[in-house]
Amino acid sequence: MTHVLLPALRGAPASPQQEKTARQQRARLAEMVAHARACSPYYRELYQGLPERVEDPTLLPVTHKKALVARFEDWVADRDVTLDKVQRFIGNPALIGEKFLDKYVVATTSGTTGTPGIFVLDDRHVSLGMTAVRRAFGQWLSVWDWVRILARGMRTAALHATGGHYASVGAVTRMQRSSRIAARQIRQFSVHTPLPQLVAELNGFRPALLTGYATVTSLLAGEREAGRLRINPVLVVVTAEGLPQDEYGRMARVFGAKVGNVWGSTEMPAVAYSCAYGWLHVMEDWLIVEPVHADYRPTPAGEQSHTVLISNLANRVQPILRYDLGDRILVRPDACPCGNPQPAVRIEGRSGDVLNFETPGGERVSLPPLALELDDIPGIEVAQVVQTTPASLRVRLLLVAGSDPDRVWQAAHDALVRLLAEHKLEHVTIERAEEPPEQSKGGKFRQVIPLS
Repeated sequence: MTHVLLPALRGAPASPQQEKTARQQRARLAEMVAHARACSPYYRELYQGLPERVEDPTLLPVTHKKALVARFEDWVADRDVTLDKVQRFIGNPALIGEKFLDKYVVATTSGTTGTPGIFVLDDRHVSLGMTAVRRAFGQWLSVWDWVRILARGMRTAALHATGGHYASVGAVTRMQRSSRIAARQIRQFSVHTPLPQLVAELNGFRPALLTGYATVTSLLAGEREAGRLRINPVLVVVTAEGLPQDEYGRMARVFGAKVGNVWGSTEMPAVAYSCAYGWLHVMEDWLIVEPVHADYRPTPAGEQSHTVLISNLANRVQPILRYDLGDRILVRPDACPCGNPQPAVRIEGRSGDVLNFETPGGERVSLPPLALELDDIPGIEVAQVVQTTPASLRVRLLLVAGSDPDRVWQAAHDALVRLLAEHKLEHVTIERAEEPPEQSKGGKFRQVIPLS
């Protein structure tokens, strides 16, 4: 078996706990494959000819978001879930954080892999995310840290790309609605907010916990270093985007806080969480991770993969099995010195590039990738914003088949004009590109490409 649970990848015999986890993993995979065959027409067709019981993920065909999304109603394992119902649900912003059909969470994704996704998640999937949070906090925080957090009222600032049915926004919204205490403790901040305004709002809130996208958090560390941001969080949790390894140490030093890093996706919440040595430890009891080459041959430990295949062993309503996630990972070939027996990895996921500009008055403005997302505009499959000069952008679009190119371009242009105006960058020009977006080595599309 090629997934990261294999003790051989760590160069040591399996411990009793690792053997127990391996047995759990095999049993859960067999159960999930059987369920997918029985309830999902897509998987029933895909798995024809396979053995009756499957405990080895390498026996399964690789799945891709584009093919799954194209067969959405055959993919889902609940016949009450239809694409029309889901699209009407996510089309209503008032329903963010509410349950779809009174029993499921619906989350959308951006198109960094070339296909925006709609994911229906059941209670087991959601509970797994909470389990990951508890494990991570247990790794990161001491008793004294908790005392300091409690003394500050547990105030938590969550930095999100708001305005859509994104997994993190929905999760926080549900917590806020479920409890008056949570509503007071947790506040959501939009990453689309101009940086000076975001700094002012955070200064007023004074969070004990700060969590959000890595690039935005890195920008805030710069504001803290300059003395404009005056918050002293106990813990900073960064997610979603890759940063240079030494940037996490810089953030810890600037904030005077512990910094935790989470590798997660809508398809699989909190895949792994960081330790004190900068490695991410995989939630292997509910997840199978396979680092592979471009032809899907297994990548050895110590070597960076071309992509990674994941199997979610929790979510039954929309099975995700041997799914090409698109991230590039490196598995540590030996035991991590932190003592955590779970496999340790490092990730090259979504690029954390930032675009930098100057206003006519000489003020520096930095825009993170999420502020420049255009994938939610109808008709756009992938958008890529390229900075070609200090004051010009070139926009590459890959459109959904049948879309009106001029109408889609106008919508994208207008969205960027509004964003730039909010940041006093009206002088920045926007150019329509003829060439399509370019993919990275890992197969994902960089949302933004900064000036060389």
